[in-house]
Amino acid sequence: MNLELKKRLITSIFLLTLLFMMFLYPFILIISSILIGLISWIEFYGLISKIFKKDDNKSKVLRFLYKSSSLLYLSGLVFFIISAKLININLYIVFIYSLMIAIMSDIGGLLIGKTFKGKKLSKISPNKTLSGSLGSFLFSLILIPFFLKYFNSYNILTIVMYTVVISLASQLGDLLISLLKRKAKVKDTSDLLPGHGGVLDRIDGIIFAIPVGLLIFNI
Repeated sequence: MNLELKKRLITSIFLLTLLFMMFLYPFILIISSILIGLISWIEFYGLISKIFKKDDNKSKVLRFLYKSSSLLYLSGLVFFIISAKLININLYIVFIYSLMIAIMSDIGGLLIGKTFKGKKLSKISPNKTLSGSLGSFLFSLILIPFFLKYFNSYNILTIVMYTVVISLASQLGDLLISLLKRKAKVKDTSDLLPGHGGVLDRIDGIIFAIPVGLLIFNI
């Protein structure tokens, strides 16, 4: 096992442990959500600063717009996650389901994409393939039997449709951050997580999947 793979494995174990602790203890969820949101915003603004690095008025205005809108977005997301845990158990179930869809989409995209390869999905991210995207959808659908009892007010077709939409949101979020990294000419949003890059690299799909999940399950 090479050094890079060891770093990735150790970091993955740490992240999974943190995720488990967040589910168990509200104070860990609150503190971790705030820190993750703040770090992600800093990393996002770092990308934007590299893309719009000129000192002309247009670049300054664009940096401000991205800075303020991303701060509002991430702040709102953190607020809803904490509120769901402390106030509304039904929202919290949707949060967990959307989070797991994003994780399974990531795993499915990696495993199926690496195994079958095939046609590239987009020039934005050369490593992503159509087979990987299909794998993301398929892996996310695996979760349905485990969550059916929580969504008994929905028919199975509706749950399948919602799951696919949340998985799509996760994949689009991943592509969006990949596009920004490409424009900023960087490989990762930071080097904070050994073997993984930055925090934003790990949650790029999650921060889009969760609000979409909360929205469509509560329309």
